Amino acid sequence: MDSENFLFYREAKNGQILEEGINEAGSMASFTAAGTAYATYGVPMIPFFTYYSMFGFQRIGDLIWAFADSRGKGFLMGGTGGRTTLAGEGLQHQDGHSLVLASTVPTCHSYDPAYAYEIAVLIQDGIRRMYQQMEDRFYYLMLYNENYAQPPMPEGAADGILRGMYRYKAAEAGRAQVQLFGSGPILNEAVRAQKILADNYQVTADVWSITSYNELRRDALEVERWNRLHPTEPERKPYLLQTLEGVEGPIVASTDYMKVVADQIAPWLPGRLVTLGTDGFGRSDNREHLRKHFENGAEAIAAASLARLARDGKFDKQRAQGAIVDLGLDPESADPATK
Repeated sequence: MDSENFLFYREAKNGQILEEGINEAGSMASFTAAGTAYATYGVPMIPFFTYYSMFGFQRIGDLIWAFADSRGKGFLMGGTGGRTTLAGEGLQHQDGHSLVLASTVPTCHSYDPAYAYEIAVLIQDGIRRMYQQMEDRFYYLMLYNENYAQPPMPEGAADGILRGMYRYKAAEAGRAQVQLFGSGPILNEAVRAQKILADNYQVTADVWSITSYNELRRDALEVERWNRLHPTEPERKPYLLQTLEGVEGPIVASTDYMKVVADQIAPWLPGRLVTLGTDGFGRSDNREHLRKHFENGAEAIAAASLARLARDGKFDKQRAQGAIVDLGLDPESADPATK
């Protein structure tokens, strides 16, 4: 009587979907079989494993390490990512650290894209590098469940998407006084902070999409090593510093992950970087209140920008203090990481 309600399954020559339920270890085994089939069977397959991001590296990290050690290829897709974008599911499901864990795997290239066009660029180039160039690598891409408008790709953005950063929205009036870094859905919060700063405080800001702090760090470390081993040669500059050539002002980086994700690039930005993130446990609440709690939303970004400009002597300190309260932050509240 219920035959029509059974899940339908069939194998196809042009691909297949495995619905394995709440079974990360079993699903990772399937991902490993497909991701190493190019070597074990001479059959190149392109696996995509989509799951709750909280239950990937934290739950099956050893299996992911073994996959990397087996020179596996494919795409891990961290669904419902971030600690403030998965509304209402509390500390068990809200992921603020899988990007930290992913950074420890040498052949894993992790990205935190904000828009569909960024994901498209990453997947297209990933397939090229893994299966055409036969590079030993696989990808971890963050996916979210927050609905928002998907803009067209800015001209010339593809290289920056792949390498880790590009300027998404320049200041509308004059030279930027502060630089706002955003990733994933928090990029939209940086855009909103840009408007708050301009409209309410006459402070101009550029907004940057940081698709991968880990890629920026790895490139900087590679350049640093080359410079160390070639003291007679002119120093090379990492992509991070090339991109920020001539760009002035403090940098406020906000992420839906722990602050240490953005802090990866701090050694190359001495005295400039202010990081906002989601250190601490998740909470059951809506996005607005979660971002207010963790202080990584637009208002917190704007407040951090004004506070840093005030410290640098480029904005009135009393006005900055008043703005913090006006923007809804409590200067005497406990650190969210301790709540």
